[in-house]
Amino acid sequence: MNRVCVLTGGSSGIGKATAVLLRQNGFSVYELSRGGADADGIRHITADVTEPDQVRAAVAQVLEAEGRIDLLVNNAGFGISGAVEFTDPKEAYAQLNVNFFGSLHCIQAVLPAMRAQGSGHIVNISSVAAPIAIPFQSFYSATKAATNSLTLALRNEVKPFGVRVCAVLPGDVKTGFTAARRKSCAGAEIYGTAIDHAVAVMEHDEQNGMPPVMVAKAVLRAANAKRPPAFLTVGFQYQVFVLLSKLLPASWTNALVGMIYQ
Repeated sequence: MNRVCVLTGGSSGIGKATAVLLRQNGFSVYELSRGGADADGIRHITADVTEPDQVRAAVAQVLEAEGRIDLLVNNAGFGISGAVEFTDPKEAYAQLNVNFFGSLHCIQAVLPAMRAQGSGHIVNISSVAAPIAIPFQSFYSATKAATNSLTLALRNEVKPFGVRVCAVLPGDVKTGFTAARRKSCAGAEIYGTAIDHAVAVMEHDEQNGMPPVMVAKAVLRAANAKRPPAFLTVGFQYQVFVLLSKLLPASWTNALVGMIYQ
């Protein structure tokens, strides 16, 4: 019997690569996003993750067709950049709504079925920007830090029901995420070239980053693990960065990040 996966944001980038790899490894994959179509054996369901009713309806559709859900991959998200001081709160709320509450809506929708069947895996796509916050990308970093905290708390809550939870932390990945980032230069007259420089460094690193299939392989490892780690960082150099962030005083790590981006 094929395992059943619900994956969000699978129309491009990391999500698409993950959906394809999971399908190739025997999963029946249902992809949830606002736009898309069935492709390569992956079934699309139109749903906005910020709308709980749409998410519940999509999950109900999967359960009606398959009778179970074995894996949830929370991948939907987007990025904004700009100075904290000048970021429109509506933009910050929108990012938190997709990147964090979108995952929450999906988790709450699938957990009753996973608890009832006594098994399941939940994989949240986080980022190295969670433990290592990036200047002028503060709200993206904040949403991923919140995702990490949710992952840790949820692991203990659902462990007695046979449900496993893991966060995958990619570093820089070459996808369309870079071009889709909402960029604000508000406050440039005060912060000078710092905003443009930080964003340019981000975009250069992303466009020279790892292919999305590397992240997909990490998701597959987490999905197949009987006891997945709480956090699975993708890429050796990023594993080193995350380790250093744990070993060094926070002020030192933050100063190093400031030197890189400013």
